[in-house]
Amino acid sequence: MIKKFSELQVWEEGHKLVLRIYLITKNFPKEELFGLTNQLRRAAVSITSNIAEGFSRHHTKERLQFYYQARGSLSEVGNLMIIAKDLGYIDKNEFDEVNERINKIGKLLNGLIRSLKLKL
Repeated sequence: MIKKFSELQVWEEGHKLVLRIYLITKNFPKEELFGLTNQLRRAAVSITSNIAEGFSRHHTKERLQFYYQARGSLSEVGNLMIIAKDLGYIDKNEFDEVNERINKIGKLLNGLIRSLKLKL
């Protein structure tokens, strides 16, 4: 039985993504600090934050809403990474690595959402 949000595999994978995004964005141009860098970091943190908050909710519909929010933030990170790649801030290998993580987290989130929907 999972007792803490940090024991959820989807949160663990999301946390790895957050750490990776912070490392990648360290190398972004300084003029992007309050633009793409900040937006990417905030979107990545939002994924795990929404998973954590959803985990603490007692009602299934509330949990689902937070997990949907996490999924939206995950899509935002994917979009921002495409922009970063197209601007030349990251190379194809970094993009592919992050994209793989995004896909994995998406599958885990979708499974979590599906399992909760069965309880409704």
